[in-house]
Amino acid sequence: MTTIEAIIERAKDGTYSVYCKDEIFSGAGETLAEAKEDMARQMSFYRETALKEGFKYPSFLDQPFSVHYHVDMPSLIEYYVESGILSLAGVERITGINQKQIWAYLHGTKPRKEQVSRLEKGFRSLQADLDAVFVSAS
Repeated sequence: MTTIEAIIERAKDGTYSVYCKDEIFSGAGETLAEAKEDMARQMSFYRETALKEGFKYPSFLDQPFSVHYHVDMPSLIEYYVESGILSLAGVERITGINQKQIWAYLHGTKPRKEQVSRLEKGFRSLQADLDAVFVSAS
């Protein structure tokens, strides 16, 4: 099964965009789910149009495929901080990155690759904690 890599970003107006790293497809929406659905519709529409009009299209569209989403870290932090779900202090606690540096990421500074890794590790740790709390007994 082919796996397509896609990036998720949150715009300043609060909407979401999803775009493929190595393909031409993208989507947008008021919510993350809407953006993903929009991209899936665009992919389907592109294939249908290509078949109808007789032009080439990516072969992976003819078979089952999956999309692996990567979240743009500043967008993720912005969502959780601006929504009030997490504070800068909370993000610092789960990532080990100073609040001032996190604030800079929220205001345009691009995190280095190592910092993105620390951010991802921190959020995955939070996810693992929540998964442990909400695991269902079989």
